[in-house]
Amino acid sequence: MMYFQYTLRHSPRARHVRITVNCDATVVVTTPFHFSANVVENFLLQKKDWILKKVAYFKRVGERVHLPRGKKSYHEHKHRARQFVHQKISELNAHYNFSFNRVAIKNHSTRWGSCSKQKNLNFNYRILFLSNELADYVIVHELCHLREMNHSKKFWALVAHVVPDFKERWKQLRLMRM
Repeated sequence: MMYFQYTLRHSPRARHVRITVNCDATVVVTTPFHFSANVVENFLLQKKDWILKKVAYFKRVGERVHLPRGKKSYHEHKHRARQFVHQKISELNAHYNFSFNRVAIKNHSTRWGSCSKQKNLNFNYRILFLSNELADYVIVHELCHLREMNHSKKFWALVAHVVPDFKERWKQLRLMRM
């Protein structure tokens, strides 16, 4: 008997069972196509305590900021987001002086930003709706990937140079609904 509801998704790219507890306290289980229901149920029973702890945490957090969604919203705010990001990059990159190629504003459903090996910076247009502290963290995070394309100790030391409380900001950012 399961103590929580979950959505089961099969993915051709999945190699193992993956459990995701979203910030709205919903549980999604992703599996390869060949996994049987019994295997999934047994795995969930093994992870039951962790899942219930996460569900309880997100229910306790309560209502969070709801960010705009959809193509219409993206097109309405894309230009303003581009201006905002460019301004923030010029302020925050003054501490690093990293070189990069282009900056793009995207409508990602799960990412706040990314940095490519070609030194292109990409940001979600919803960054416009974050507090200045969280927007700064997202931009500094991606700027630091220009030097360190990983999440090593060197990378986090670079982030901490400008955002010493990055761990707290990261936790706050995780509570935002994309």
